Formats: sequence, C-alpha cells, structure tokens
Amino acid sequence: MADLEALAEAIIKGDQNTTVEITRTALNEGTAAESILNDGLIAGMGIIGERFKKNEVYIPEVLIAARAMKMAMEILEPELVKAGVEPVGKFLIGTAQGDLHDIGKNLVAMMLKGAGFEVIDLGVDIKPEKFVEQAKATGVQLIGMSALLTTTMPAMEKTIKALKDAGVSAKIMIGGAPVTQGYADKIGADGYSADAASAVDLAKSLVA
Repeated sequence: MADLEALAEAIIKGDQNTTVEITRTALNEGTAAESILNDGLIAGMGIIGERFKKNEVYIPEVLIAARAMKMAMEILEPELVKAGVEPVGKFLIGTAQGDLHDIGKNLVAMMLKGAGFEVIDLGVDIKPEKFVEQAKATGVQLIGMSALLTTTMPAMEKTIKALKDAGVSAKIMIGGAPVTQGYADKIGADGYSADAASAVDLAKSLVA
C-alpha cells in the first residue's frame, strides 16, 4: 500500500515529484482520496505550520511545501469531488482597500488550503462592496482581511461595518504587520492572528 507517512514527509521537504508519485500510486491502489488528503497532505502541512510557528522553518520552506501540496491537489481534487468530500470550511480572503501587499495574504491562503479549507482569494486592494458581494455570492463561513500599512487599516473597519450592515453572518478575521488584537476588538472583528499558522488554528476554531 502507498505510504501516507512518506507522502507527509515529501510535503514537509517540498519534494514535488515524490508528492505527485505517491498521490498517484495511492489512488491507483484504491486508497480513499479523503485518507490521502488527511493522512498525507494535511498531516505534512500541519507539521510545516507547527515548525513555522516555532521559527524552525521560514516563509521559503512553507511556500515550497505549499507548492508540492498544490501539485498533489490537482490530482486529488476531482477524486475528492467524486467522493463527496466536503472542505473543512469556505474562506474568502483579500487585502484591505488601498493595500497592495499580498505575501502575508498568499501565505495564509496557502496554509488554509493545506488545512483542508476551500479558499476564494479576491486578491489585493479590495473595496468593502466587493467583500460584501462575494461573501453573499459564495456563502462562505469565514472572511479574512490583511493590511500591511497603518494607512489602510481604517478600510478594514469600513469593510466590517459594510459586511454587518449587509447582514453577512460570516466570521471575520484580520491580520497584518501593524494589526493587533486590540484593533481587532475595537473594529468588531471576530478574530486576529499574528502569523499564517496561527490563522489556520483560529479559522478551525471559528468553524468548529
């Protein structure tokens, strides 16, 4: 049988070829797609997330692992759909209006995908109306917003107000270098996290 521990290890190392090879072998041998996802891919990304939190690995290693996971997911996704495997939750993400910095946002999006979330990435410089429109259209449970500049932080407050005024019930998470828990509380966000790995933990707790 395909070795799902080896698959997790390949993800941790960011070894795309081995990741793809084991994923294909496992499917061919009749291993359930959900098992490959949980015991191989998500297990590997989970370890990367923990190491990232402890500063044992850094952004480049996380990106390499996430790329390996993405390659495996391209093979696995059709099988997950066929098997009716639901994502952990649906997450809408974008940077606040006026902010063009997306490294943090991209990292959070990758780590969320690595934890089994369906992620809808709106990109950068997203107006409050766009968040509202997409939240309603997609029926997400979670919305994430990031800002790297103090000057774009007020756009987060405007967006949260717009979402609440529109009756959107999704939980809202914010993050970014100048953002704090205090600011999140002040503007009515449901959560704040300081880094991508903690954002995943927070997202899981908010959909639980």
